[in-house]
Amino acid sequence: MSGIASVSFLARRASQRERVRILYRRALRDTLNWAVHRHLFYPDADALRERFEVNRKVEDVETIDRLIADGEASYNKWRHPDPYIVPWAPGGSKFNRNPVPPEGIEILYDYGKEEAELV
Repeated sequence: MSGIASVSFLARRASQRERVRILYRRALRDTLNWAVHRHLFYPDADALRERFEVNRKVEDVETIDRLIADGEASYNKWRHPDPYIVPWAPGGSKFNRNPVPPEGIEILYDYGKEEAELV
């Protein structure tokens, strides 16, 4: 029975590590949305890292779950209302601006030189 308990404990810890990693990356990207310039971003990123490092040595599984839930709630509360989206990414201003032409339309890239090749 202890083998099953230790496997479930390890699986839960792995799940917690993944949730913390995802939370940190999301918070770091959102910090970049709030900072206008990189020289303003770096101190905020350091402060965020310190908030995560304070709880790095916590071993109690229930306490870790509570800390993760508090962190996710804080992230959702302070999330940027209008995050920066790269223009060519989905949701960006250039995404699918020029859709693929429909079937049956032929595009010539020779710009009038095709007649000279036929002669």
